[in-house]
Amino acid sequence: MCMSTTEWIPSRPRIKKAKVQVHRLIRRKRCEEQVEKDMELKNLKLYLENKNIMEENEKLRKKASLLHQENLALMSEFQTKFPHFNRCSTTLFLVLHRK
Repeated sequence: MCMSTTEWIPSRPRIKKAKVQVHRLIRRKRCEEQVEKDMELKNLKLYLENKNIMEENEKLRKKASLLHQENLALMSEFQTKFPHFNRCSTTLFLVLHRK
């Protein structure tokens, strides 16, 4: 007896197709996991770089503050030694006589 084409359902190709889809899903999941790991690694690197930049910035702020205080002390000492100079002429004198 002959079967019509609508009644006959081959089982082999469906299994192959399902296996291919499973392999694709597994591959896609691995790829997504790798992308996620890469993003976490990049995020960690950027976090550490940002932390180092902020620490360096704080060191530079402290150094700038110390230099400003030193500058004020030197300016006060200069004005004590040369009281006839006012602030503008002091700055001009220092600029002109810089070594």
